[in-house]
Amino acid sequence: MSKLEKPESQISNPESINWFASWFDTPYYHILYKDRNYREAQIFMDNLTHYLNLPEKSKVLDLACGKGRHSIYLNQLGFDVIGADLSENSIAEANKNANDTLHFQVHDMREPFEDKFDAIFNLFTSFGYFEEDEDNLKTLVAIKESLTEYGFAAIDFMNVHQVISNLVPSEIKTVDAIDFHIKRYVEDNHIIKEIAFEDQGKKFHFTEKVKALTLEDFQKMMDDAGIFLLDTFGDYKLKKFHKNTSERLIMIFK
Repeated sequence: MSKLEKPESQISNPESINWFASWFDTPYYHILYKDRNYREAQIFMDNLTHYLNLPEKSKVLDLACGKGRHSIYLNQLGFDVIGADLSENSIAEANKNANDTLHFQVHDMREPFEDKFDAIFNLFTSFGYFEEDEDNLKTLVAIKESLTEYGFAAIDFMNVHQVISNLVPSEIKTVDAIDFHIKRYVEDNHIIKEIAFEDQGKKFHFTEKVKALTLEDFQKMMDDAGIFLLDTFGDYKLKKFHKNTSERLIMIFK
């Protein structure tokens, strides 16, 4: 994410555009989440690619790649990787790591790719952002249409049952001398996080809104999309999925 800030009129989460288009394109998103566990992410990629038995130089798409942390590591494992994200700032930052077998591009996940991939990964709850259910279905169809005949896809989503039962209603998280005031709640079958803070004399407010999709919801969408769900896991070590206790909902399909 570029550290160049947009004018406040563009950065204050206008209602006229999707929340993720504004929030993910600010430097504050990456400041707030800078303490993510990169080693855990690498272990997940090791386990996932081993489970899929992906040959070296397989063509892999990291869909909604952000600044490319998963893409970079997948490339280091020997894969030919494309990282795609809607955020122009994130892709500009990720492109600093590009090479002959690692490329990044701005892309809307609802649209299929001309290229076909041996594996497509949608990681770290990068699904369920759209207001309309049909857009989530479009994303699944686009993933299916972007796979090779023998390709596999994986979605790493939150386990909404576990998240809702352990929801922390409010907290203040201080990162880089910025106090992020965070509120969480469930409304209209969405898990919502409101983030308010002040920086350099300006006040900001953003909202993260993700549909509370269960495994059953995904199964119905996959049936509608003509997708076959092969396996489910409950954490990054690929342990069995348990509805009430698993941290993640990881789905392998084709």
